[in-house]
Amino acid sequence: MHSRSAYPTDVYFFATCVVDQFFPGAGMDAITLLERQGIRVHFPEEQTCCGQPAYTSGFPDEARKVAALQLTLFPNDWPVVVPSGSCAGMMKHHYPTLFAADPARKAAAEHLSARVYELTQFLVEVLNFKPEDCGGDCTVVLHTSCSARREMGVHITGKKLLGDLAKVTVAQQDHESECCGFGGTFSVKQPEISAAMVEDKVKSLKATGAERVVSADCGCLMNILGHAAWKDQQAGLSKPSLPGEHIATFLLRRTAKESAQ
Repeated sequence: MHSRSAYPTDVYFFATCVVDQFFPGAGMDAITLLERQGIRVHFPEEQTCCGQPAYTSGFPDEARKVAALQLTLFPNDWPVVVPSGSCAGMMKHHYPTLFAADPARKAAAEHLSARVYELTQFLVEVLNFKPEDCGGDCTVVLHTSCSARREMGVHITGKKLLGDLAKVTVAQQDHESECCGFGGTFSVKQPEISAAMVEDKVKSLKATGAERVVSADCGCLMNILGHAAWKDQQAGLSKPSLPGEHIATFLLRRTAKESAQ
């Protein structure tokens, strides 16, 4: 953990595939949030996937090919900030194992691992970010991915950031620690089970009465919001019954005086 005396001037940003392809606004908002703390954000344009889909699907060789490229993209000794607990977990906890039989790459993986932070973790533990809430009264419910909770432990930092917002009430959902059913390729390989899981999750989130769901993982958001939108369409609703957004977008809007709502 960095101390305030080690406040970084520069960071790398690893966007993740889901952010890049489906939620680019969340990535840009995360970068803006970091820049507003006086940090120069560097985005290596050659970055692709962290390799997690192949790795968790049982294809370590294919995962190594993808991950090996990422090892070369962060040469300076700066923190690597990732707006996703699952991708951060892959890079931090699984890269050293993935390259265990390759001494040179294992050393590079360990060096990278020590610098990887999930976004909310970085804001709280490194920057000691104290958000000034510029919005009105609001109730939200937080969903954390399985990797964010069990590998990175960043459900704690996500809750802290939302809890520090003076006019935001964080609702408590039933079965908070349960998976939304996305699980990367799990949702493709086991669609019926995944659909049942996300239906339970959406019902639990709606039951809180929160105005929106906030998450630090866009894979979960894609699954949850997609299912909620499908149910809304079936019910003939024109307005989303469960709006949601990445925590970076929510924090940026709440802390920007000129645009807070």
